[in-house]
Amino acid sequence: MALDARFYKLSEHGRPTEFGTIFEPSDEWLAKQSAEAVFEPDLPIVDSHHHLWEHPYVYDRSGFEADIQSGHHVEATVYVECGAGYRDSGPVELRPVGETEYVAAAAGSSSAGVDVAAGIVGFADLTLGAAVEPVLTGHMAAGRGRFRGVRFSTGWDASPEIANAQSGKRPGMLREAKILDGARVLARNSLTLDAWLFHTQLDDVAALADAVPDLKVVVNHSGGPLGYGRYASDQSGQFDQWRDGIRQVAKRPNVWCKIGGLVARGAMYDYLTAPEPPGSDELARLWSPWLEVCAEEFGAKRCMFESNFPVDKMGTSYRVLWNAYKRFASSASREERELMFGGSARQFYSLL
Repeated sequence: MALDARFYKLSEHGRPTEFGTIFEPSDEWLAKQSAEAVFEPDLPIVDSHHHLWEHPYVYDRSGFEADIQSGHHVEATVYVECGAGYRDSGPVELRPVGETEYVAAAAGSSSAGVDVAAGIVGFADLTLGAAVEPVLTGHMAAGRGRFRGVRFSTGWDASPEIANAQSGKRPGMLREAKILDGARVLARNSLTLDAWLFHTQLDDVAALADAVPDLKVVVNHSGGPLGYGRYASDQSGQFDQWRDGIRQVAKRPNVWCKIGGLVARGAMYDYLTAPEPPGSDELARLWSPWLEVCAEEFGAKRCMFESNFPVDKMGTSYRVLWNAYKRFASSASREERELMFGGSARQFYSLL
């Protein structure tokens, strides 16, 4: 299954024509980024969110390993579904199990000792309700002990400028009875839910967390702030709405937050036309308002940093991205940093 073509609107030069799209990162452009030493190189990292795929360009394990060997102390990673490796036959609802098979075959320790895809998050259609159980059973069997949960992406916006997420068919989906039944099956099997939606929908996460309190939920990409399209004209107002949503979701003790994923949808700097990528100081400054709210509201025990590679590689290198996160978190205690950069992900995904 190829990724949704709506996300790939490229110019004749291979560069994107608008924010919110995904394109193959330019090694030539990234090479213009100022050279940086690794900041706090001994800090253990669990990269809580990355992908591997073959479409629309190849980013396989070898490409990911080249990035994670950039000098940071990455111990383990969590793979998150992106539509790769689906089966091309058999029952439609079981075809996503092919992605778990594909990733499990590529998982394991790297030459540098990184446990790649220590946790695997796959896709299952929660609109199946209780009937999703055989799909989850298939994932668990295919995962070779690494399958940890499901990402169900319900990002939906009425504007044609905002490409909706894979399962985002209508507003309010996480409140629907069938999806709540599917979420209860996740909880019963001690599986987690990655929620990927937009900041205008964060109240849906709060409602689901209340309805299924035994389910561990993690909000992807800092709660999905949108900074492009119709959301670019009132950035202050959109920030306030996003912050209010984060505060409400964070009150639910069964919800965690992945901090990061701000390049494409957040559009907080113009990586489309910038002559060179910014350094980690600049990225930390640009992203700090969002990172600070997430860290303060969820606390170190329920926050985990993510690379979102190769998506965020459109705007920065792996080394500089993690340097930016470390610079942002430099005033936190060592214990807090160890939680946000690794410990919380290990607890959420049972990687202990």
